[in-house]
Amino acid sequence: MSYAPSFTPRALLRVALVALVGLFAAVPALGQGRTGLLPDFTELYQRQGPAVVSIDVTQKLRRQRAPEISEDDPFYEFFRRFGQIPRQAPGGQERQYEAQSTGSGFIISADGYIVTNAHVVDDASEVTVRLSDKREFVARVIGNDRRTDVALLKIDAKELPRVTIGDPERLKVGEWVVAIGKPFGLDNTMTAGIVSAKGRDLPQENLVPFIQTDVAINPGNSGGPLFNMRGEVVGINSLIYSRTGGYMGLAFAVPIDVAMNAVNQLKDRGRVTRGRIGVQIQEVSKEAAAAFGLKQATGALVNGVEKSGPAAKAGVEVGDIILKVDGRDVGSSNDLPRIITGIHPGTKVALTVWRKGTQKDLAVTVAELKDDTAATPGRAKPVPKEKVKPNRMGLVLSDLTDEQRKELDLKTGGVLVDDVVGVVRGNVQPGDIVLAIVHGGQLTEARSAGQVNEYLARLDKGVAVTLQLRRGDNQFFATVKLGNGDAQ
Repeated sequence: MSYAPSFTPRALLRVALVALVGLFAAVPALGQGRTGLLPDFTELYQRQGPAVVSIDVTQKLRRQRAPEISEDDPFYEFFRRFGQIPRQAPGGQERQYEAQSTGSGFIISADGYIVTNAHVVDDASEVTVRLSDKREFVARVIGNDRRTDVALLKIDAKELPRVTIGDPERLKVGEWVVAIGKPFGLDNTMTAGIVSAKGRDLPQENLVPFIQTDVAINPGNSGGPLFNMRGEVVGINSLIYSRTGGYMGLAFAVPIDVAMNAVNQLKDRGRVTRGRIGVQIQEVSKEAAAAFGLKQATGALVNGVEKSGPAAKAGVEVGDIILKVDGRDVGSSNDLPRIITGIHPGTKVALTVWRKGTQKDLAVTVAELKDDTAATPGRAKPVPKEKVKPNRMGLVLSDLTDEQRKELDLKTGGVLVDDVVGVVRGNVQPGDIVLAIVHGGQLTEARSAGQVNEYLARLDKGVAVTLQLRRGDNQFFATVKLGNGDAQ
């Protein structure tokens, strides 16, 4: 005979509590928290907070006339709080006014060197640094680098607390990080979150692999440090994505290794130099990789080589795919400029390129990157022609006239795209110039419209073909499938 155990309600509650305690005990700690469940930031704040500074900037600007904003205007208080109400000259005729802004920074040396964002001190007439112990100093701007948004300041002080520089390569997505700064003018404010992504590319900037976080970052946090849980600076809080001007969960920090490279150059020479090899590149798509006979979509596809530039002298050709620089893998097209710009001008490096189905090593001497002041020519002017049927890709092609070749500075080759008919999947537009066709790992120069159409007619329907195109002053590769146009 068997008996079923019986429990009183109090006994059942006791059993449940014991099981719950055992469950929590089995959960691994997520940080150095006292509960073992959430990280405790108190020690980090106490140790690192004194090395974070507040930065007040004054800019002297000129306007022909000040905006007349009444104190009754609903926007008056907004402009007043952010220092945008100009100080009027006597008589109401404004000639010059001062604008104030705030930011954050952090001390990197005991003798007073401070790092912040370049945009925080841009065009500053006076920069005031306030420490956590309320001492204030007028800072000198040693230099700034707008490409990485990094600036180096110096104050006359000694035995200052300083931060510890960390290694952003060791950061992992999901790891806790902390920001300390001056959002909306509130000194030494700490916010926390996690690393949301690494190596993030942002529009108009391909030299910085940003660290994306969900740490609350607001105006005034710019230039402040991003700490890991070991209390090391791993980034400089620089940008936020926002439709309101405030925090929306997307914040971006400049990796500290990128920033310190700029800082060290600013300290030594007062400016930042970067390397260049004189190529235009684009991402290698899956279709482009197949067209060039490459097994994986990796590397940087060269779509233009500067005449007499370092790459041209080394033998780099249009259609090469750069796979490595001195043995360092180029995983995507964005990796190449980051690697090359970090190399000191005058250094000789080895490029491993993919060309016509084989790897080839080329030696190139890196030159110095300077501002591009070259003019951008327009597209070829259209010339009235008789109506021509589209080819198998839905492209209406025509030969270039002598006048068009002269305008485009093309001595040989090149076919004009007059029109795009039907559903053509690929980045091809009227006015583009077809320079070459890539298929089966081979690059064939486009010499005439008839030659290109005949070449495409011999290929099987549905085959992906990569075209080398010129649009304005830019050259690139676009992949299109045969049979996408109306005409078959």
